[in-house]
Amino acid sequence: MAKEINKPMKNSTDRHELILRKLQENGRVGIQELSDLTRVSGVTIRKDLKLLEDKNLLFRTRGGGSITNPYTVERPINEKELINDREKQQIAKAALSIIGENDSIIIGSGTTVFALARCLHPAKHLTVITPALKVALELCNRPNVEVLQLGGMIRQNSSSVAGSLAEQTLAEISCGILFLGIDGIDPDFGLSITNMAEASLNQKMIESAQVVAILADSTKFGRRGLGKVCDFDQVQYIITDAGVSPGMVKQLEEREIKVIIAG
Repeated sequence: MAKEINKPMKNSTDRHELILRKLQENGRVGIQELSDLTRVSGVTIRKDLKLLEDKNLLFRTRGGGSITNPYTVERPINEKELINDREKQQIAKAALSIIGENDSIIIGSGTTVFALARCLHPAKHLTVITPALKVALELCNRPNVEVLQLGGMIRQNSSSVAGSLAEQTLAEISCGILFLGIDGIDPDFGLSITNMAEASLNQKMIESAQVVAILADSTKFGRRGLGKVCDFDQVQYIITDAGVSPGMVKQLEEREIKVIIAG
């Protein structure tokens, strides 16, 4: 490592080997870190990362590179239901504990928050506001549950509404807790989903809720969707599974977010 620290690493092959080694060790690398190690400019490191990405050896991210694709893609809800089903059920059961005496909640769209709807059996009256058709159908005949279905065009991929009609209704609503599904949780970018129209609706739901609880399995960490939903300072809870790294939990807790590990 003396060569890496004491003088510029001018040989691109040596730099590429170093970058890939760091990726294997840590899962991600930063441009500044690599620039310090190799004593070459950030411009050179960016070129190295692009060449390695072109060879399908890494994924470029904001400020560095990652061994896994940081960008999530939109999938049909029926396909997403089959992914990490056990973890989603555990997360949903853990989320029940924070409802408490709230008389109104919002349940967003997505398979993890739908799992919450499936296990929701309140002992007292509860109003559930939702853009998700599947959530409304699941709860519409449930004892002690009153459902307010937001209106608008239904998106086929998510079976959920989005658009101005739903947003206008939310402007007249204030409720206790928003349970929100998410596609990406990135320390730099914030919380995001794959669809811009639903991102806008999620922002309106956040404004309507006193408390925001994110339900997301551990595969969502370190990823980004197309549409940013919010920053971490707008979130009070993140409920996830045991696959989340201790380092990530520490980062979230330092931002005053209560992390609940289900399981």
